[in-house]
Amino acid sequence: MRQVRLEELYHHHIVQKYVNRSGMAHAIDVAEVALEIAEDFGVDPDLATKAGFLHDIGHYEWYRDGEWDYDLYKENDIHAIKGAERAHKLLIRLGEDRKKAKAIALAILLHTDSYLPEGKLNLTPLQQLVHEADTKVEEVGGNHHYRKISHEKALDRIQALDRQIDYFLSD
Repeated sequence: MRQVRLEELYHHHIVQKYVNRSGMAHAIDVAEVALEIAEDFGVDPDLATKAGFLHDIGHYEWYRDGEWDYDLYKENDIHAIKGAERAHKLLIRLGEDRKKAKAIALAILLHTDSYLPEGKLNLTPLQQLVHEADTKVEEVGGNHHYRKISHEKALDRIQALDRQIDYFLSD
């Protein structure tokens, strides 16, 4: 049973503030890809889509001279650390199962290796899935963060994801 639906996350003011900062269209793209590949990874589609949707909730705005500076971001950002903490706190407050909230937070923490030391980590299937889904929709120069989406279109796609998850979990 799902304690927290994507639509509930979407409407939350924390998600609106921080996911919009990093690109709502990108977050939904990653959630959709995560759902598409969840079965291949043997991952619960509910966990996959939540982790995909929230994976960039920790982004900080890196600006130089009033403009977003992708190079400055790539050089200095550790958004996955803040994102894991922010997503975990949000999910717990909304009533998500604690073990699921932890798994989602750890997948967010490990979705990028931009701040990790050199070497190989043994990632769980959920952690691998979020990294792959994010990489799959990434665009050169961080352009995936700049794409816009209307509130209506975003909500339609979120609601469609919720219906698909319900369908997968009912089997």
